Amino acid sequence: MSNKVEEFNEYRSKMNEVILSKDNLVIKRLFNLDTQTYTEGALSVKTKEMLGLVASMVLRCDDCIKYHLEKCREQGCSTEEIYEVFAVANIVGGTIVIPHTRRGAEFWEELISKG
Repeated sequence: MSNKVEEFNEYRSKMNEVILSKDNLVIKRLFNLDTQTYTEGALSVKTKEMLGLVASMVLRCDDCIKYHLEKCREQGCSTEEIYEVFAVANIVGGTIVIPHTRRGAEFWEELISKG
């Protein structure tokens, strides 16, 4: 079985380095704004990551889904919490989200198998 988590993280890191090395001020500010959005505030980081996961699923962005699943795992989300997030995303986004739920579930299973 391939290691989807490592492959995703390696590719993401590599391409982020390429993008940020071009020194585009707007892109740098956008990346920084994204990072700052998910810091502790009135909402916990865990809550923000779960919200990001729902939005990513409804927008059908598999890379974003993987990213937020990994962050949810880092924040201590349980499988039960993740499947409640999946449920909200499917209710909000409709049945078109089901294929993304499948891929998200596959990625989650690999994340939790790593311990």
